[in-house]
Amino acid sequence: MPPTTITMPQLGETVTEGTVAQWLKKPGDAIEKYEAFVEVSTDKVNAEVPAPVSGVLREIIVKEGETVPTGAPIAIIDEVGAARVAAPTEQVASGHAAPAPPPAAPAASSAAPSAVEAPPARGNGVTRADGVSAERLRGVSPAVRRLAREHNVDLSRVRGTGTNGRITAKDVVTAAGSMGPAAVVGAATTLEPPAAQPPAQRGPSTYTNPIPGTTIPLTQARKIIAQRMVESKHTTPHAWTMVEVDVTNLWKWRVREKDAFERDHGVKLTLLPFFIRAVVESLAKFPLMNASFTDEGIKVHKEVNVALAVALADNLILPVIRGTDNLSVKGIALAAGALIEKARRGKLGADDLAGGTFTVNNTGANGSILSAPIIPPGQTAIVTTEAVVKRPVVRDDDSIAIRSMMNVCLSLDHRVVDGSIASGFLSDLKSRLERMGPSGSL
Repeated sequence: MPPTTITMPQLGETVTEGTVAQWLKKPGDAIEKYEAFVEVSTDKVNAEVPAPVSGVLREIIVKEGETVPTGAPIAIIDEVGAARVAAPTEQVASGHAAPAPPPAAPAASSAAPSAVEAPPARGNGVTRADGVSAERLRGVSPAVRRLAREHNVDLSRVRGTGTNGRITAKDVVTAAGSMGPAAVVGAATTLEPPAAQPPAQRGPSTYTNPIPGTTIPLTQARKIIAQRMVESKHTTPHAWTMVEVDVTNLWKWRVREKDAFERDHGVKLTLLPFFIRAVVESLAKFPLMNASFTDEGIKVHKEVNVALAVALADNLILPVIRGTDNLSVKGIALAAGALIEKARRGKLGADDLAGGTFTVNNTGANGSILSAPIIPPGQTAIVTTEAVVKRPVVRDDDSIAIRSMMNVCLSLDHRVVDGSIASGFLSDLKSRLERMGPSGSL
């Protein structure tokens, strides 16, 4: 069969280029159809690219770290009729696979199971020349692969303890032996900030394991974040404004509903979905806030797709709730919960990260009471929910009461909207939030 040229995929509707982050195969390696063989980074997502055919990787055209336009050739695969794996020196034309050498014996250990791979399990799955199931390695998430690279761990030598032998972040940490499993698993899989602790002094210095006196190499994701933030500040004239909101009644509504909601749906009910629902209602009244500045003019979006600013251990992503204006508080909570769960598992795809028209950032989750976020490129504004703080407030009748107060901060593109529109939007948002209360319906 003729060779197949693999091109840089377009991972997102607005993506025009991609960077080869890591080759998961080397020339001479056999590849099964749909098996991930290269990891690609864009300004929106890191993704493993599956092979469209079965065969042998003949040539790598684009090296790791190089950026090329979408559609540019990156590799060539010699297609074969059926998937099989050969050692690099094997003659593919012979039609016979060379016998796989036995895997290295696991190191001696105590009663605790070793993290080094024992002989591979028997089964019908394709097995690499080193004796490792290609299916098992194909199931490794991008986050776990990234963690393995940071700790110089060979995944083919790691015993997976997850479902069906899947390799988890804990398995990688155990194999690396560089720091406690709980600390790194938390950094790799949770959206909450890790507990403060002294950095590990063994292993390479990384974003999740910074060692004083060292220089941390920039990952492709960190390079892109830096580039996009600088571009935004250089091209977008940022303005900033803030209001304080009395969310006492809204807080009571959320408290009344949260236990039953989590029991029924398996998702924690935070203040965020209530806030997002109020945001989309205010966007309907102030459509210029849901717009983009272009050379041709101001593009007012028909769709309302709210992006959530989510900080991972070593990355910053903006998963998008599409059609947010058509969702109730309950629908927004479930959609946001699903996106957050996918982010935890490293399963967000390009479609989950594309098309955002307005961004909400929940900085209050970390205790912040005031912030000035950077506007995502292509949007007009980003709004933050700050921490809810109880404090004495003077009411309209001059009485003093303890109320639950929250600051709401807005960064805006002054090319698109002026202060009067931005302040009108915030005033409307404040009014909607303060009218929400225990009598409402999810």
